[in-house]
Amino acid sequence: GVDAVRLTMVFAGPPEDDIDWGDVSPAGAKKFLARAWRLSGDVTSAPGTDPTTGDLALRRMTHRTVHDAALAIETYRFNVAVARAMELVNAARKAIDSGVGPADPAVREAAEAVAILLSLVAPYTAEEMWARLGHEPCVALAGWPLVDPALLVAESVTCVVQVSGKVRERLEVAPDISEQDLRALALATPAVVAAVGSTEPRAVIVRAPKLVNVVPG
Repeated sequence: GVDAVRLTMVFAGPPEDDIDWGDVSPAGAKKFLARAWRLSGDVTSAPGTDPTTGDLALRRMTHRTVHDAALAIETYRFNVAVARAMELVNAARKAIDSGVGPADPAVREAAEAVAILLSLVAPYTAEEMWARLGHEPCVALAGWPLVDPALLVAESVTCVVQVSGKVRERLEVAPDISEQDLRALALATPAVVAAVGSTEPRAVIVRAPKLVNVVPG
């Protein structure tokens, strides 16, 4: 439909942007919009449900998505904003299917945020989502979701541990972990121990908190 074509055009942004280029086609865009539309119909909590009682992890992702999307829109990178919305749809879908369930207030908060974000590029789908979520028309008058700064503070980050450039482990670590502590943690993981063997590493390159690269001796 029209929304799928519009979305495809939005995705035709700078190739260096962090987007899923597998969705850069009318078919891919249509598939994503269908997932978002289904999400809005699966929410079972009532409109106006207090989101602060919802799943914290999903709420963190929702607020991070809204924050990142706003920054992207300010610099006219609408494709990045939609890519973030895609990630949020996937997270909410997982929460419904194998997590906290469709009644959790965080699921409604996420679905409503997706509808508002999509209203910028896929207004017809967004309006249908808004109605399915129990709201009166129109989503364009809903206003931008408020971001709670406290939910933007990361409790942990994922550190990629490589041996000779090959990923061997991913660790969840504190954002402020020291290089020394991260080095020790990485070298102690069973996957790294097995890959390096009994010899002392020739080099351990640490870029806390997101990367450790071990060069065997």
